[in-house]
This record gives sequence, structure tokens and C-alpha cells, in this order.
Amino acid sequence: MSKKLGALDYHSSGRKGKIEVIATKPCQTAADLSLAYSPGVAEPCLAIQQNPDDAYKYTAKGNLVAVVSNGTAVLGLGNLGALAGKPVMEGKGVLFKRFADIDVFDIELNTENPDEIIKACQLLEPTFGGINLEDIKAPECFYIEEQLKKTMNIPVFHDDQHGTAIICSAALLNALMLVDKKIEDIRIVVNGAGASANSCAKLAIALGVKPNNMIMCDTKGVIYKGRVEGMNPYKELFAADTHFRTLEEAAEGADVLFGLSAKGAFTPEMVRSMAPNPIIFAMANPDPEITPEEAHGVRGDVIIATGRSDYPNQVNNVLGFPFIFRGALDVRATAINEEMKLAAVHALAKLAREEVPDSVSKAYGNEKFSFGPSYIIPKPFDPRVLLHVAPAIAQAAMDTGVARMPIADMPKYLEQLESSQGKSKEIMRMIINKAKSDPKKVVFSEGEDDKILRAAQVLVEEGIAKPILIGDQKRIKQKMDDLNLDLDVPIMDPSDSELTEEYAEELYRLRQRKGLTISECRRIMRRKSRAHFGNMMVHMGHADALLGGIDTHYPETIRPALQVLGKQEGLSSVHGLYMMVFEKNVYFLADTTVTIDPTAEELAETAILAAEMVHKLDIEPRVAMLSFSNFGSVDHPQTLKVKRAVEIVKERAPNLVVEGEMQADTAVVPELLDGFTFSKLKTPANILIFPDLNSGNICYKLLHHLGGAEAIGPILMGMNKPVHVLQRGDDVNDIVNMAAIAVVDVQNL
Repeated sequence: MSKKLGALDYHSSGRKGKIEVIATKPCQTAADLSLAYSPGVAEPCLAIQQNPDDAYKYTAKGNLVAVVSNGTAVLGLGNLGALAGKPVMEGKGVLFKRFADIDVFDIELNTENPDEIIKACQLLEPTFGGINLEDIKAPECFYIEEQLKKTMNIPVFHDDQHGTAIICSAALLNALMLVDKKIEDIRIVVNGAGASANSCAKLAIALGVKPNNMIMCDTKGVIYKGRVEGMNPYKELFAADTHFRTLEEAAEGADVLFGLSAKGAFTPEMVRSMAPNPIIFAMANPDPEITPEEAHGVRGDVIIATGRSDYPNQVNNVLGFPFIFRGALDVRATAINEEMKLAAVHALAKLAREEVPDSVSKAYGNEKFSFGPSYIIPKPFDPRVLLHVAPAIAQAAMDTGVARMPIADMPKYLEQLESSQGKSKEIMRMIINKAKSDPKKVVFSEGEDDKILRAAQVLVEEGIAKPILIGDQKRIKQKMDDLNLDLDVPIMDPSDSELTEEYAEELYRLRQRKGLTISECRRIMRRKSRAHFGNMMVHMGHADALLGGIDTHYPETIRPALQVLGKQEGLSSVHGLYMMVFEKNVYFLADTTVTIDPTAEELAETAILAAEMVHKLDIEPRVAMLSFSNFGSVDHPQTLKVKRAVEIVKERAPNLVVEGEMQADTAVVPELLDGFTFSKLKTPANILIFPDLNSGNICYKLLHHLGGAEAIGPILMGMNKPVHVLQRGDDVNDIVNMAAIAVVDVQNL
């Protein structure tokens, strides 16, 4: 139930749905308007009339795909109808954009008449560079795609068929390599006769499986020559001349089982009866035909893949369609043909056999991957997939004559693809996965807050952290029920906890010479301050980190932390850091929240601590100490303070890339930075240290609200143990992000 609420909240919060249209040209002045619309727009219209290919030059057609569906086969949910399928089509658009920077309009057609769908797509051809058919049931989907490929001059691709086929075929090639079997010698059984099963079988045959060695089954058993019941022309293509009549019979002695059917369709007995070193692709979603645990429980020589992200070897269509369309669009292909599909298969298979870089391992919580039984297909978040599949598709399109705009310089094309990838989109997932590799106990001082409770559910479900909630136990339990949360985490109620007296005595020991009596300490612990209680949990080792501040003022979270945990020895202050995530870049800003008018010493501390935190997040720090002066261009006490801070940083951290004093634009604009050839900073800074709280606080808020940056923080630096501050406006996602950062902070102590 909680997952359901989380999904509904995800889709309904803020702007409804998952997509929006953003203008790519300015429209701020009357002159802009006259160019965007009348009269200026007449010029590209006339140019396109004279030369239709100019549509790719003057409009978005060349990077625009239609995701077309009638909702008759939505995920594993069946015929939900066009409207109910819209969230899936929007989601498809998000994946196109996220993985290949392709724009999408989702088109839901309220008809089950295949000829009407064909006609609609044909009428849309002037608008789009390609069409992705989605969630249309078989056998109509076969007919629709066949007719569109015959009649249209842009790529048409039914991902439910070919996406799964391409990914599992790549995995099959690698699995066969590991078990030293030749594809022409294997016997393969396909359970399922729908769109994806049909395409998987066809592509396996195209790769070398002998048709006589291919057995397909549906709900009525083996599809054999002469069978009448439940047949159609598309099943007839795979009717085998065989004595097998049941899936169980066909599985005996088989080398490969492809499952595109339903949960539990493959039994342990079937697995036991297969040939040595069997290969099983149990691709039913959300639950596979047989789980890896069940298969490995029967025999140890099995290689298994599923559609699930929580198991190795995930057959995930997102490894295919974004990059297939990227390559097809970039050469203005008129079709996606069999040769292009096979090119994608071989590109994915080859990539999985290459050494996996650390960046991919970091994106999955530092899990190490190498070619073998548990890694036969690349990971969806591997950025190299774009660089392997899109060029392979483009090259195959050129080789087969369907490319209308061939790529003259393939190395340059690769560079263009690589430059389109930004680390900013992956940064939080990388941090979250790092946290998941070794989750820590994070205590929340405001455990009764609805958003804290919902965030705790996410943290538990994803294995990011081990939440501890502080608050009234009955109230928290009641809120969990109200929110339909199935959350089993420790709840600490200071009013009756057996630890309260111990914490009060320890607080008295820490603060007895700073104005607190034992009775006051007891009152603080029992009733007055849950922040004190949470910090004491961290101090006593009962929790690893604290998050607080969702419904309190900033000082109310920091003050108890300083009183109980204190700042690191040798530091003059604690400092605040914000991570600002833009579409293409990530910047870290400090101090944005704590020190009002820092000294040169405090500025140096801020820079060093910020660099250490950024390094913990597996990002190489490059520090700019900001001022209104560029390297001595203005002689003023404020600029001299920053100049002295730079000297201190270089003395204390000689290996750190740091420069200043410098103006903000010099720090982040390569052309301006290039003018200072003596600068140690050769590429734009990613850590910006502000000369005072005024400038830092103002800047991060403007960047967040006007610049479109996602602000993650504040990250509190310089404490003896990790404490981080939430903001009153934080949503569930913000809280989850901060918890992940807190866990990573603990991991690096």
C-alpha cells in the first residue's frame, strides 16, 4: 500500500504528470515574438515548402519521437485503455529524454481498430522523426508495425517486441560464450507467444538458432504443426514439427528457456531436466517465471537473467530504445531494419565483455562488475551504452542504405554523444547507491512529521539507511496507519525511554560548567528538546548520524549539536555547504548558512572542509575563493582577506586545486579563466567559497529559485560526528537525498 501511495504522490506532486514542454529559443521581447511567430516564422515555412528536408533544420522534427499506444497491453496489467495507459507513455518519454536527450510527445489513441492506428500514425509523419509503438496487444501489433514500415518514411519501432528481443539476444550471446556452446547447436524453448516472445524468437533465429531447434509454447502448450486451437498466422510461423506437447516435455534437455509469460511458469523440476549449463531468461514482470534463488537451488551451473533490477542480469528495455532511436535520428534513417537491431545486439554484448570502469561501480554502490555468469549484460545506468549502441545503429543504417544523412566523421560523432552526457543527472543516484552499499543508522529528531515518515519508508525499502524516529510512539504509529505505511523501524520516545536518564547524566557531565543543572538536563531530555536527545544518541554511539530541522528554525538544530557533539578539534567554527545540481553541472557553495563574516582563517577552513566533503562524494574538488577582485585587481580589506585565505589553504592542503581571489564569472567561465595562464585552476571550479554569509546565502537561493538548480543541503561541515540540517520546505525526495549524504559522510569517517 505504501508503494502505491508513493507512486501516486510521485506522479501528482508539483506539476502533474512527468513531462512538460520547454521553449528552446528566447521569447522575451517583441523582436523575439516576431521571429518565433508572425511574421518571422513565415521564412522557415517557405524554406520547408521548397525543400522538405529543411524541416530537420528549422524545426524539432529531427529529435522528436511519438510514443503511440492504445493501451490494450499496458505493462503486465492488460487492456487498461488509452487514457489509463498515459502514465506509461509519459514515462517512456522521460526515459527517452533521460538516456538519449530525445524529446517525446505521447499519443494515446482511443481505438482498438488497427487500421485506425495505422492511419493516425501515417497522418503524424510530418511532425515526428520516428514512432515508438507501445503497449499494443498481439496479434494486432504485428500487423500495425508491418503496415507502417511499408508505408512510412521514418523509423517505426515496436519496443515491446524488439526492445526485449535485442537485450535478451545480447545476453544470450554472452551466456553461450561463458558455457562454450555454439548458437547453431542449442535447443531453445520460448514460453509465451505474444509480441515480445515472437520477436525474441525471430531475432534468436537471425543470430543463428536453427528453426527446427526452436520450440514455442503458449497457454495451451507447444505450438506444433497441425495445431488448430488458439492459433494465428504469427504463431504459425513457429509451429514446430515435434512430438512435444507440453512445456515440461519441451524443457527436458533444452539448453535455453526464454520466459515471456507469467510468474511461476518454470518449475524447479523443469530446470533440473535441462541440459548441462542451462541458460534461463525469466523475463515476466514484475515476478519472473522462476527466481534466481529457486533456479540456483536446483543446480549450480545455471545462468539466469530476469526483468528485475534487484537481481543480476536485468533484461531492461531502457538499454535499447533510447539509443536505437538516437542513432537512427542522427542519420535521419527511414527505418529501423533487422541489420540495425543486430548491430544493437552485438554492441551491447561487446560492451558487457569490456572492463567496467569505476564510475559504473560507484553508480551501483561500489559493486564490482566483471564479465561472468552474474554480469552478461550492461547496467542501465552505464553511460557507455549511448556511446556503443547509437554509433552502431547509425553505422548499420548507413551500411544498409537507410540513412539519409550519413555521418562523415564517426570519431567526432562519438565526441558529440559524449559531450551530451552530464554528470549532474547521475550525481544523487551515485550517492544513493554508495549509501546502499553500507547503510548506517540515521536518527530523525522530528519523527512524527509526515514527510519524515514517508522518507523513512523510502530509505528502508531502498536500503539507503536505517532510520530511527524520535517522538511519541503512539502518535507515530497512528500516523503510519493514516499514511498506510508498512514501516518497522525503531521509535525512541524520550518521555519514557530507558536511555533518557543515561542521556541526561551525560549531558550534565558535558554542560555542568556551562550553566546546566542535572534537573534541567533531565527536563531537556524528557520534554524540551528532541534534537538534544537525537544528538545524544549519536554521541553515545546508538545512532551514526542525525537529520533535523524540518519544522524548526536552523539554529534550533545546530545549537544542540554543538552543545552535545561539538566541532572538530582545531576548528574555529562549523560551516554550511549546498550542492547545486544543474542540468549539465554540479556546483558546491559554501559557506551559505552559518558564519556571517568569516575571518581568513575561517574561510580557509570552509574551503578545506568543502573539498573533503566533495571528495567523499567521489567528485574531484576544484576550489575557487570568490571576491569582487581578480588576483589583486582591487586592493581592499575584503579582497585581502580572501587572498590571505587562499594562502592558508595552499599551506595546509598543498595538493588541493584552489585559486583566488577571483570573481565568480572567472571561476566558472572557461574563456575568462583561460586569460589567467598562471592559475592553478585550469578548468572551471566546482566548489565556490563565498567571502561572507550575505553573498553565499543570496547566491544559492537565487540559483535555486531563478536559475533552476536543485539545491541539496545544507550539509553541515566541521562537526565531530555527522549532523545535517533539513529545511522547512524540504520534500520527501530532499530528505532521502540528505539521508544518503549523511550515510556517505559516516562511511568516510
